[in-house]
Amino acid sequence: MEIKTDFLVIGSGITGLLYALKVAKVGEVIIITKSTLEDATSSYAQGGIAAVMYSPDTYEKHIQDTLKAGAGLNDERIVRLTIYEGSERIKELIELGVSFDKNPDGTYNLAREGGHSEQRIFHHKDNTGEAIMQTLIHHVKKHSNIQIFENCLAIDLITQHHLGVKVTRETTNIECFGAYVLNINTNEIFKVLSQFTLLATGGCGALYQTTTNPQVATGDGIAMAKRACAYVENMEFIQFHPTAFYDPSSQPSFLITEALRGAGAVLKNHDGEEFMSRYHPAGSLAPRDIVARAIDHEMKIKGTDHVFLDARHISKKVLLDHFPNIYAFCLSKGIDMTRDMIPVAPAAHYQVGGVKTNEWAQTTIRYLFAAGEVACTGLHGANRLASNSLLETIVFGHRAAQKTIELFKHSIHPIPSIPDWNAEGTIKSEEKILITQSKRELQQIMSNYVGIVRSDLRLERALRRLKILYEETEDLYRRSVVNKDIVELRNMINTAYLIITQAQARKQSIGLHYNIDYLPSQAT
Repeated sequence: MEIKTDFLVIGSGITGLLYALKVAKVGEVIIITKSTLEDATSSYAQGGIAAVMYSPDTYEKHIQDTLKAGAGLNDERIVRLTIYEGSERIKELIELGVSFDKNPDGTYNLAREGGHSEQRIFHHKDNTGEAIMQTLIHHVKKHSNIQIFENCLAIDLITQHHLGVKVTRETTNIECFGAYVLNINTNEIFKVLSQFTLLATGGCGALYQTTTNPQVATGDGIAMAKRACAYVENMEFIQFHPTAFYDPSSQPSFLITEALRGAGAVLKNHDGEEFMSRYHPAGSLAPRDIVARAIDHEMKIKGTDHVFLDARHISKKVLLDHFPNIYAFCLSKGIDMTRDMIPVAPAAHYQVGGVKTNEWAQTTIRYLFAAGEVACTGLHGANRLASNSLLETIVFGHRAAQKTIELFKHSIHPIPSIPDWNAEGTIKSEEKILITQSKRELQQIMSNYVGIVRSDLRLERALRRLKILYEETEDLYRRSVVNKDIVELRNMINTAYLIITQAQARKQSIGLHYNIDYLPSQAT
């Protein structure tokens, strides 16, 4: 089966839905999502969106906070345009119907999170991502120019490679014509041919044993882009959220938003000691990389699996008004936040690097755009500042749409005849245990060797073990009829390879990449 459209959106988070709504004004759009529209990482975002709105905050303060958190590896030009444009994009969301929390006087109730010098976090209680998603989904579902394909997984981007042309990273004229897509329910593979394709597939948290991401976050966009020979960079910077609710039996891990620490909650160890003041003058509101490493260190020296977040001194009214979902979740686990400390531990949370893009979300492949967590715009540098992620999604979702519409109106490029998916010689595999065991091994490798703290030896060992998994999985992929599990495992291994090799290439400890063989005093 072959489907043609003007714009193909792979992924259904805030970036993809916002982009789809904008480009649908000029053409037909298909959204591909491997689960449902609602099951996107964006829906799990609790804290909010960082944007400048009121004095004494200024754009320059937000810029400097972002550069400081990113350890100076940010692209300052991208930082400035993102922050200057952020306020307008917030107003646009409000016009669409997103209801951010307000004070009694009608002003927006802005929160403060770690690394921010001012209160600038727009939020909807403690489920901001879900609130934005519901608004966008409402608009997308009623738009006549948008088709939604749920339970469909993009397997590979279509380029000249599929026409028999040799394509490498040095090829300067690679073009994207759409994607091969797997219907997960029927196992049918079909082609979606498009004038423009947007990767909005989110991150890769599922590579780790403990993550705040939904299990759909398997690095699909990164792996597809890499196989298509797009540039991918800064993958060594994986952000671990310091405070996920500690419950080894639950996946994904429930996030305890940083805004709770902004409201006064304090991290404590098993001795009841407030320990963050020993690591950073901002205490529990230090940047995330510092807090995550501090917690990791406390857990190791105390021999514990978690630390505690103490919110007992915060009034019950504040907790119920601003953190109702966290309060209810903790209560369901037998924890009353007004009386009990919350057990927390770091969990893989955000992929800072990604597919390299310019200021218009264009990748190094023509007609292929990337935005949101899958992209590396240069905004975050070595460490993402809290609540800058949703800011990036709305700014670059908008910019991608602007550029796409401009190009679309200028000219339509011809799409060649693309061959159907070739499944010749493959057989249906009944050996699902091979996939589940390999996935489990991969998650152990990444968690044990490529986590918050790394070393050259750990990375070398990780790569050696990963190569075995790669060879086994590629062999199985070549022989098997394609299914969701083997595609995801393959993507996870491809993405893990990039994280490990790019971590090996960075001979310093900076931001989220903390290698004990290159401590700051030894960094080169």
